[in-house]
This record gives sequence, C-alpha cells and structure tokens, in this order.
Amino acid sequence: MKTFFMASLLGSTIALCTSAMAAGTDLKALEEAARKEGVINSVGMPDAWANWKGTWADLASKYGLKHSDTDMSSAQEIAKFDAEKDNASADIGDVGAAFGPIAAAKGVTQPYKPSTWDQVPTWAKDQDGHWALAYTGTIAFIINKDLVKESERPKTWHDLEKGKYKVAIGDVGTAAQAANGVLAAAIAYKGDESNIEPGLQLFTKLAQQKRLSLANPTIQTLEKGEVEVGVVWDFNGLSYREQIDPKRFEVLIPSDGSVISGYTTIINKYAKHPNAAKLTREYIFSDAGQTNLAIGHARPIRAEHLKLPAEVQAKLLPNEQYGAAQPIKNAEAWEATSKKLPQMWQEQVIIEME
Repeated sequence: MKTFFMASLLGSTIALCTSAMAAGTDLKALEEAARKEGVINSVGMPDAWANWKGTWADLASKYGLKHSDTDMSSAQEIAKFDAEKDNASADIGDVGAAFGPIAAAKGVTQPYKPSTWDQVPTWAKDQDGHWALAYTGTIAFIINKDLVKESERPKTWHDLEKGKYKVAIGDVGTAAQAANGVLAAAIAYKGDESNIEPGLQLFTKLAQQKRLSLANPTIQTLEKGEVEVGVVWDFNGLSYREQIDPKRFEVLIPSDGSVISGYTTIINKYAKHPNAAKLTREYIFSDAGQTNLAIGHARPIRAEHLKLPAEVQAKLLPNEQYGAAQPIKNAEAWEATSKKLPQMWQEQVIIEME
C-alpha cells in the first residue's frame, strides 16, 4: 500500500525535500549540500559485503561524511523505512533486485539518477530512478579441483548429467541462491521463469543417481572438502575461492545458460540526509565506486564500460563468460513460481533421495 505524507509531516519535510531535488540537478551543489549534512546512515551495507568498506572510507575522506550501518535483510530495510517515516534513522539501503520495485510501490523511496545512468542497462533500473542495480550476481559453479578430475569438470549444466561427482545446491526452500540455481538450470534446458520443470528434471536425475549432495555450498563446507561441485552466486564463489585457496577451486559461469540478479540501493523517502544519500549513490555508480565493488568480487553493473586495474579484474570472471547469462525477464512469473518451488522440489527431487 502506497504511503503518503500526512499533512502534519509536511512542515518539517518540505524544505528538506526541495533542497534535495534542487541539489540533485547539479553535482557541485549536491556535494556541497551533502557536506553540510555530514552524515550517511545505511542499512544492509556492512563493511565486509561487496567491499562497502572501501566506499565508506572514500566518502569520509573525499566529502567528510560520517557513516554508520545496521545490517538487516531486504524486507526488514523496507519495513524500517515505512515504520519510521519522518523519524527516519536510515538514509539509504541495499536490497535484492526483487525488492527495489516493492520499495518503490510502497512509496518509501525517492529517486536519484546518477550521472552514469545511461550506462546502466534498462532491465537493471527503474525508469524514474527509484532503484538501479549497482552490481550483479550470476549463478556459477564452484569446483573443488582436488576432488574432481580435470577431464570431468563441468562447463555446462548438461555436463552435470554425466559426471561422477556430487552436486551441492543448498536449501531450495529457503535460499534465494539455491532457487535461482534451479531457474538457471531450467534456462539452460529451454525453460523460463514460468516453466521451472526442466531444471527440476536435471536435479531429479542427479538425485536418482545418488549424486545430489545435501550439503549447503558455504565457505565452511567447501573448506572442509564436503562439496565437489557447488551451485553459487559468482561473487560468493569468487570470495570463497580467495579466502580458502585460489589454487584449489575453479569458478565459472555455465556456458549453456545462467540467470543474473543483483542488488540495488534504495534512498529513503524520509531520509534526514537526502543529499548525502544521493551523493552516495552517485559515487557507487562512478568508476571509483564500481571498482570498489569489484574489489569485493561483486560484478559492477557498468563492468563493460570500466577499465579495471589488472589486479582488480582478476577478482572477477572474464566478461565473455556471461554470454549465455540472462536477467530475469518476467519478475511476476518468477515470484509465483518461486513460491511453489519448495513444494515441487520436495515432491519431485528430495523424494528420490529417500
């Protein structure tokens, strides 16, 4: 349900909102207004995730913005914006791609289009600027090279059918990563957001072959050698590989199909520091901000327009690996399918393991 300003709130907010809009048209004016505010309070943007730490450090040194973060889920961020309204304690948040439109529809966001807006793909942004993906996640394989012979290492979903190794995808009923893994497999077998059956059939075959692992592909299970081939977001796989042992793991995007999702900033409609929030988004979409994300293994949305230093590019997969990956094309269909998926997974796949 869309949230509207109550008449009693207008007096305290209208001057703030007007100055924010005026500042948004001029980067120098925006910077000056942000400096005067001096603070940026975020939710769901902790230091360790996607190297937000680098961006907060830059915003402090370049613009004098003091920062604090409270980590929480996408749904909790939107609920917080909505509940606090004019007593807002958060200025900006980072939410999963599906939650950007939800936040905008709920009326808790304000728009801002950064100066690099034209380099953001149409599918990855709201036409009015209420949300825009700053970085993406694409379903990938992570392969333990100590456990899977080179000749058997899969390059495609179809390769999974003929291997001897076990495949770990995690809990499809609760994890977005695992659910998107099933969708990615479905896409490789000519399915889509409304037809997940081809993906389920692949995992049913693996279960019948006793090759579906119930291990969750996390840094802990990978380090212990409990996962031979895992299905993960690319940024997770790359981060795990670097933290455990780069020589021990291979991370790749299956060349017969995958799915791209990502994360978007949302600026609180009721932000106490709206100019600082807009400057933060501006910086996140700049070359420097996008490079910070890449340092954290998150693939920048402007990846094809960036010239990253070699040592940073090495933290990402090559652009050409993403040729068969596609964004979710029908969000409504996928929302409906993903709600049914846990039961379908239980009835078709898990039952084969009993």
